Amino acid sequence: MSHKFLLCALPVLAFGLGACTQFPQLDARVTPALAASDYPALVPVEPVLAQATQGRVDPAQTQANLQARVANLRARANRLRGSVLTGRERQRLAQGLR
Repeated sequence: MSHKFLLCALPVLAFGLGACTQFPQLDARVTPALAASDYPALVPVEPVLAQATQGRVDPAQTQANLQARVANLRARANRLRGSVLTGRERQRLAQGLR
């Protein structure tokens, strides 16, 4: 029974100790130049939204791009599967190994 009590009491004690901490002086982080500066300029939201929608992924275009890339990679793999040596080079090697 005492183990269950300790397991339940530990989070409460940890939270209680954390609540006793000192908070940093947040106002001290604002420099005088920052305090004297103007607020940022407000901009219309439409151009921002238009720019955000330009980066959207088009599923049809993505599918076409992936299929073209797969076809190119398969063609490249087929080219790499072939022999590196020509028939004449193979013949010269065979003669040299005898």
